[in-house]
Amino acid sequence: MGLAAFSGREYKNAMQPGFELFDHTADIGIRIVAPTMEGLIAPATDGLYAVIGEIAECGPEETVILDFAAEDTATLLRDYLAELLRLFETSQRVIVEPQVTEFSTSRLRITARALRIDADHCIFHREVKAITYHELEINPVAGGFEATVIVDI
Repeated sequence: MGLAAFSGREYKNAMQPGFELFDHTADIGIRIVAPTMEGLIAPATDGLYAVIGEIAECGPEETVILDFAAEDTATLLRDYLAELLRLFETSQRVIVEPQVTEFSTSRLRITARALRIDADHCIFHREVKAITYHELEINPVAGGFEATVIVDI
């Protein structure tokens, strides 16, 4: 498996949000970078959907508020991605344009648009079983933050 394009490692001036996929024993990892904690959410969303495949969206659109409480920021990110997976699996919906209204050490709150998937126009690469806690972390790096999430496939 090759790596996805990763624009986020441009630490020279300002870090650009991005993600890359990497192989992990019987799993796939997503490494996410952004200049702010809040900035991790959009590329994490894109990264999860990239693991699943090429997803086509269709209407109708619904505004959703996602609200999570946990003991640390990495668990909040994991819980958010787990909710995206649940929405995808149970109601065939994807989240687009997530807007973070709060991302603290104990709370993550996001407003986003939810759209149905157009299964006839999707290309599914693999089934995602779960978002794991294995190697889950968010760390400060030069120019911003880097998160690592392992996805069970």
